[in-house]
Amino acid sequence: MPVHIDSHAFVSPKARLGENIHIGPFSVVEDDVIIGDNSWIGPHVVVYNGTRLGKDCKVHQGASVGNAPQDLKYQGEPTLLEVGERTVIREGATLNRGTVENGRTVIGSNCLFMAYSHVAHDCLVGNNVILANCVALGGHVKLGNFVIVGGLTPIHQFCMVGDHAMIGGGFRVVKDVPPFVLAGQEPLVFEGLNVLGLRRRGLSAKALETLDLAFRLLYRSNLNVSQAVARIREEVELVPEVQTLLEFIQKSKRGIISGRGRPR
Repeated sequence: MPVHIDSHAFVSPKARLGENIHIGPFSVVEDDVIIGDNSWIGPHVVVYNGTRLGKDCKVHQGASVGNAPQDLKYQGEPTLLEVGERTVIREGATLNRGTVENGRTVIGSNCLFMAYSHVAHDCLVGNNVILANCVALGGHVKLGNFVIVGGLTPIHQFCMVGDHAMIGGGFRVVKDVPPFVLAGQEPLVFEGLNVLGLRRRGLSAKALETLDLAFRLLYRSNLNVSQAVARIREEVELVPEVQTLLEFIQKSKRGIISGRGRPR
């Protein structure tokens, strides 16, 4: 299939373009860029050196893809931004490549980055992630699969958000958000299980019931995190979802968000 490059675009002859690529007017594609088959680049987009864009991606007007990290320690080292297949990057979104510390920013497949969202250097973003308008990820943030973040929400550097978590709009994330939860309020707290999302993704009634027991011990008892984890291991069936929760807590360095009115 042909590659369509608008006459007002600049595409380096060194860039590696797949088949059936569209590049709109006034867009720039630099030398060290790979764009997968069937991808669509709108007008006024810049795709910078070090970008690896998967198949069937769409990048809308004014987006900045793979620009240098906004990190004063960065000295121009060659680093990467890797974006999976079928990911949509909307207007004015900014995705930065990694620093020498990790070497790359990695984004999964089937993601949606709405207008003016930002992914900073060295982030790891899973598959099927949605960032609403103006969500901003600090450096080294890790988002699991099927994470949804509401608009105008900043996530502090080095924070983690677990699989299937949903965070409301307009809140600040300064601690780790466990998998499977709904999080909201200021400061951010556990609001309950993301039941609707988990059902849509095929989680069984038994898994939901078992997770509910685990989260009751974690957030609705008078136990601290270490005590709750011990009780979960003793009293709750360790189905894969509960194991995922326990592994997340074990890896947390910033501490997990609180329950309502309860500091952790």
